[in-house]
Amino acid sequence: MSPSKTPSSIPEENETSVEGGRRRATINDIARLAGVSKKTVSRVINQSPFVRDETRERIEAVIAEWGYAPDPQARGLAFRRSFLIGMIYDNPNPQYVVNMQLGLLDGMRGSGFELVVHPCNRASPTFLTDIRSFVERQKLFGVVLPPSVSEDERVAKLLNEIGCAYIRIASVELDKPEHMIVGHDRMGGAQAARHIVELGHKRIAFISGPETFRSSHERRGGFEDGLAEAGLSLAPADIVQGAYTFESGVACGDELLSRSPRPTAIFCGNDEMAAGVLQSARKAGLSVPQDLTVVGFDDFQIAKAVWPPLTTIHTPTREIGRIAVEKLIGGERREPRDVTKMEPNLVIRESSGPVPA
Repeated sequence: MSPSKTPSSIPEENETSVEGGRRRATINDIARLAGVSKKTVSRVINQSPFVRDETRERIEAVIAEWGYAPDPQARGLAFRRSFLIGMIYDNPNPQYVVNMQLGLLDGMRGSGFELVVHPCNRASPTFLTDIRSFVERQKLFGVVLPPSVSEDERVAKLLNEIGCAYIRIASVELDKPEHMIVGHDRMGGAQAARHIVELGHKRIAFISGPETFRSSHERRGGFEDGLAEAGLSLAPADIVQGAYTFESGVACGDELLSRSPRPTAIFCGNDEMAAGVLQSARKAGLSVPQDLTVVGFDDFQIAKAVWPPLTTIHTPTREIGRIAVEKLIGGERREPRDVTKMEPNLVIRESSGPVPA
């Protein structure tokens, strides 16, 4: 009867010595050179906490010296699971998608896990079927769900049914703590309102994101909360709906700036739309911030690439991605009460200024 494999075991590899550079190092070589067992090397590779620091450092030094990298297929066989993590997204903002992917890759570095992505369309009739097929075909270790897929309860239900681990990223808590990273978009909206009010503005407009994104509602709700603190409010005519895209920001800006009297400040639900408003203002012959204050949300690369640079609400998207994948990989070691919260903060740049005289 052959011995059963455990999560710390790796299939046998070629036992030939690496000295002389005839082939790449194997786990057996690393164990011999470090003076430890293969099981101990495997524990270090898989970031087990049950290895003494000095032993871990010695093994990691040998791994670095010989450039050892475990075979993902062999690891998958040993663990009876894949070392693939999926990112399932439906988001019109390419910069958000890129930053989230970079964060996930940051969190995977050195873990042996790899990232696979699955863009989707929540409005598609095959939306859930496609997700099930993706997860089962790739035999995923788990998935990270950014907005707006994270806000769809059908997806969470499906993943629970097929036994796939997941982390949801959203502006409010939607699930058990171990499945959530909460971004507190409402808090960011309130910060934007307070900044605009402190500059003396009273004719204020808001460009919302899509109705299907909970973040749109949270950012608007926080903005209205902040205005209410100063005794101000948004009239229905002061709110126009965009699509979290540059083009929608231009269109909404054109609409708002054609009014008389026009607003002296516009808060946009994300930076892409705020950049669109800057273009709309230039077309209308207005200077920012002398004639118009523009405030965005996210603090993505575009916020510093446009002129003037955007005052915006910083959300640590890349850091959220890193924490999400670390939480997913280390989920078994976390307490159920472990809630992850990431708070936004105001970044003041040149696109906001005092109300025009």
